[in-house]
Amino acid sequence: MSTFSIDRPFLQDLLRGIEGGKIQLPDFQRGWVWNDDRIRSLIASVSREFPIGSVLTLKAGDTDMHFETRLIEGVNTADVPREPDTLILDGQQRLTALFQALMLENGVSTRNARGRQIRRYYYFDMDACTRNETDREEAVIICKDDRRLQIQTADGKPKTIDLSLTNEQYDNHIFPIHKIFDSADWRQGYINHWNQDAEKIGLLFKFEAEIIRCFNQYNVPVIELSGAPKEAVCLVFEKVNTGGVTLTVFELLTASLAAEGFRLRDDWEPRRKRLRKHKVLEKLDGINFLQALTLIDTRNLKSPVSCKRKEILELDRKRYEEWADQIEDGFVKAAHFLHKQKIFNAKDVPYSAQLVPLAAILMDLGHLSETEGVQQEIARWYWCGVLGEMYAGSTDTQAARDFSEVTAWVKKGEKEPTTIKEADFQKKRLSELRTRGSALYKGIHALMMHDRGASDFFTGYPIDEKIFFEDRVDIHHIFPRAWCESKGIAPHDYNSIINKTVISARTNRQIGGRAPSAYLQRIEKEAGIDDAKMDKRLAAHLISADTLRADDFWGFFEARKEALFRVIQKTMGENDETTA
Repeated sequence: MSTFSIDRPFLQDLLRGIEGGKIQLPDFQRGWVWNDDRIRSLIASVSREFPIGSVLTLKAGDTDMHFETRLIEGVNTADVPREPDTLILDGQQRLTALFQALMLENGVSTRNARGRQIRRYYYFDMDACTRNETDREEAVIICKDDRRLQIQTADGKPKTIDLSLTNEQYDNHIFPIHKIFDSADWRQGYINHWNQDAEKIGLLFKFEAEIIRCFNQYNVPVIELSGAPKEAVCLVFEKVNTGGVTLTVFELLTASLAAEGFRLRDDWEPRRKRLRKHKVLEKLDGINFLQALTLIDTRNLKSPVSCKRKEILELDRKRYEEWADQIEDGFVKAAHFLHKQKIFNAKDVPYSAQLVPLAAILMDLGHLSETEGVQQEIARWYWCGVLGEMYAGSTDTQAARDFSEVTAWVKKGEKEPTTIKEADFQKKRLSELRTRGSALYKGIHALMMHDRGASDFFTGYPIDEKIFFEDRVDIHHIFPRAWCESKGIAPHDYNSIINKTVISARTNRQIGGRAPSAYLQRIEKEAGIDDAKMDKRLAAHLISADTLRADDFWGFFEARKEALFRVIQKTMGENDETTA
């Protein structure tokens, strides 16, 4: 049986329904985002009787999903019914633009091309509208708050008019668009102003026939859903938003939980602020949080463990509140775990999606996760996930599998997780990694600091969270780019991860474009250390001191590639026979 009907109401009737509160928005819908250029284009389209697309609505109360609602922006809340008859699913941007432009006397609250909040007033140039050779958008006049418009007089001189004054509108044949459905008084005033002048009345009549008639007779195709199941309605919410902002599963669940009197955004916002105090979690969002929570929830329900959209949308208030505090604690533990792996900043997290199962695993294991042996097991799983690039594909499926298998492996001694068994790293990947934003690139640099306890070349300070931020530690060339270019070494070689390491901004300035043999002497002299101490610091970065002091790029390159590969093998638990 069909779950929708199609109608073609007049535009005016739709806007009157919005004005009276009979047509509203689900509360989770995002705000109005159109700028004044798009509004002008929409007005011009209606004035030419061009189609502006259909509107999708939901009959209020006619589904097993109930929502808090809100009025279209600009509607006067006085005497508006509490409960609407209809909810707008798709068409919010168009209907809001038309409502504010055609129905509100105090202008349209919109944004300019740079996104700044502004107020605009819209008018029709009657002469331009009735000349066929004029582009209709050019006939739509946009005025700022002061409603002043600069025009040219008949002799070509500039003149400023004030369109807040009705007489100025009459004098210049400029029609206020908010009068389009209520033009009788303006019409009579215009006729009286021109003392029944036949030419001016002719212009008015032509404008009414060609423009005002279009608006009065304009039909909007409306598709109304009725009796649709919850999953279908959620899918519609997610897919139909064509105004440039697609609804997320977080926003859909916000709508669903609102029916239980629970405001998900109000609960999440303080959690978000607490979690983002940990710099490594600064990119964590509400969807990540819900995914981790749903992993725990589905396992607790003895359902197939999942964090897919369908399972997230099945959460109710009781189940969300049961796990939310514990999952928040799981993410805090995840931040501490990452710090031990020498990952301190959100931009350096290899796969943010891997934080989801990590937080759920640490929360589920509780105090058990704090023991040294379990920490080592979790670290091995984590690094296999990073180095094997296991989170480069379908992350929700991977997260569910890892959560189930890692917790069973640790708590019950079951078989090794699939991620550990299937993760593979081939040596040739090291030569291919050049992009700072690559997950594998980030992971290998953190692994170098973690495995060898690397310290800064100059200060000798071990790189911990405090030093990382205070000394502005980052990834830099070992053989400087300028030196490499002077020796004819190709960018794809000198930009390889093999020729990069983590050092402070101060140390990088001392290196400059100098040959390694020269900058090592400079650093040793300023730091007051001998060759042996410097060689030890270089070794912690997996750098052959002999090749560096000899300015032997290719000897250094091959030796470091082998050293990096051995560390990766050890971390993943692979033996020396692993495919190179």
